[in-house]
Amino acid sequence: MKETSQLENYEVGFNIPAKPGMNEDEIQTPSLVLDLDALERNIKKMGEYAKDHGMRHRTHGKMHKSVDIQKLQQELGGSCGVCCQKVSEAEVFARGGIKDILVSNQVREPTKIDRLARIPKLGARTICCVDDLPNVADLSKAARRNGTQIECLVEIDCGAGRCGVTSTSAVVEIAKAIDAAERLKFTGVQAYQGAMQHLDSYDEREEKIAISVAMVRDAVNTLKAEGLDCDIVGGGGTGSYYFEANSAVYNELQCGSYAFMDAAYGRILDKNGNRIDQDEWENALFILTSVMSHAKTDRAIVDAGLKVQSVDSGLPIIFGRDNVEYVKCTDEHGVVLDPNAVLKINEKLKLVPGHCDPTANLHDWYVGIRNGVVECVWPVSARGYAY
Repeated sequence: MKETSQLENYEVGFNIPAKPGMNEDEIQTPSLVLDLDALERNIKKMGEYAKDHGMRHRTHGKMHKSVDIQKLQQELGGSCGVCCQKVSEAEVFARGGIKDILVSNQVREPTKIDRLARIPKLGARTICCVDDLPNVADLSKAARRNGTQIECLVEIDCGAGRCGVTSTSAVVEIAKAIDAAERLKFTGVQAYQGAMQHLDSYDEREEKIAISVAMVRDAVNTLKAEGLDCDIVGGGGTGSYYFEANSAVYNELQCGSYAFMDAAYGRILDKNGNRIDQDEWENALFILTSVMSHAKTDRAIVDAGLKVQSVDSGLPIIFGRDNVEYVKCTDEHGVVLDPNAVLKINEKLKLVPGHCDPTANLHDWYVGIRNGVVECVWPVSARGYAY
């Protein structure tokens, strides 16, 4: 992992896009830039919302994959810890000093289970999700071998159609097995409804989450009747956190994209029918790109193509401009319609990526900007840690 204290060992334009103190117009492109003021406002706003509703907020590290940003979320937003999706990703955060880590996923392969069981030795509370009985035995064996404790959440498939069980009886059966297993601790349930997060309609999202809440309430009440209390009832994303927070069932939110925002999330509507990137959250993450060719009078070519962004959720939006449009990308090029030929060679544009999570994973650095000056350069600490 690259540490910010080692920036002097990097060369701008070769293996780093900028250094602190540089002007914004000196940043090498294409690169990821952060509007630090907007980022901090987003973090504080979500932290205040969670606190006001009596909720914990466990921020999602898979979104930014950055120890520095996670620490900012803990400092400014009161985040109780981090969600990760992979064991190696979790280990990066543990080695970076994060003390409360949930692998919000199943861990099944023996080597991965063993590494998970060693994370507590790095000083971090370690939690993972479980959705079948054989996994309980494997986790217990690894924790015994390493002399550590693994906390476990039973995952409920509440509509995403991926991992998780779908019946209360299965939740209870697995929870009892965890509770009885040596070196494991039953900690609660995981119930994230990922499939509805990007539904544009507020009413449609509310309808979907109502089904989830009913499933989770039944499971939690049944577990309590069996003498198994849930310290964590976790879920909630950028498109649904207000539903979980007001459910009287969930106690931990797991929002991620709110901090950066992207074009896909920006399109969804709040209860007043307004886009959430206009009334709720600010765009804080951008791909900074430069015009490299304007040989065609009606279009410009920029240096941000497929290799620096994910387009699974659509093409990026050019921030703050309505007279030009990003319409196509190939490996190393982006095509921008410029019907009035307003763009100039080397002019820089800020792109709001279609999907922030996989876009961040394509870069080594975040360049943090405040008042037109580079304030910080942070490594994308867990980039490529996918094991």
